Amino acid sequence: MTATPVIAIDGPAASGKSSTAKAVAKTLGFSHLDSGALYRGVTLVASTACGARSAADLDEQAILQALPRLSLALEPKGAGFSVHLEGRPVDQEIRTPDVTALVSAVSALPAVRAWVTGQLREVAKSGRAVVVDGRDIGTEVFPHATLKVFLTASPRTRAERRLIQRGDVVSPEDLDRESALLAARDRADSGRAVSPLRMASDAVPLDGTGLTFDQQVATIVRLARSRLD
Repeated sequence: MTATPVIAIDGPAASGKSSTAKAVAKTLGFSHLDSGALYRGVTLVASTACGARSAADLDEQAILQALPRLSLALEPKGAGFSVHLEGRPVDQEIRTPDVTALVSAVSALPAVRAWVTGQLREVAKSGRAVVVDGRDIGTEVFPHATLKVFLTASPRTRAERRLIQRGDVVSPEDLDRESALLAARDRADSGRAVSPLRMASDAVPLDGTGLTFDQQVATIVRLARSRLD
């Protein structure tokens, strides 16, 4: 077990990891640590400071050299953290379509994953109890986490959630298309050479298909409290 409580929530895309982690953190009085936001911050550096517009443009060493120069960092903000670049928050900039289009390729770079892992571990060392969500939190980043949860849902449920989140019409055709896209993302995440998506051997599997959001959160909170007592 880590010295400071760490709750790790992993799972595939659109399984509800981030929203669930945020709600669990609020209930427990922990901080929510969004690993994806930091990967987006690195991607912003890659696109703005290093001129990358596609995966073919990515220069791993140039990105690593730019990170300390531009002071990319996570700064405490309320019950979570804000991504800062050159001393200012960039939480809006990291959510642009350009960053979204490139973040998957950037996050697959081994040196980038190692850098992000180091940053996340430093936050835990600071003494803040955290709920962290991602795809390799329980297997790579915090292998000795207080609690590890692997959150899943059926492909169709995840597709419906993603469409609703975007404000799109939920038609059978759209559900089929989004389900296929998520299945492709699952294959890519599970098959990558570096830190593939997989459930840790000591993680608790949680299928949220038949659960409401509140039930999903309550289940993880109950598990966490049983480990913390």
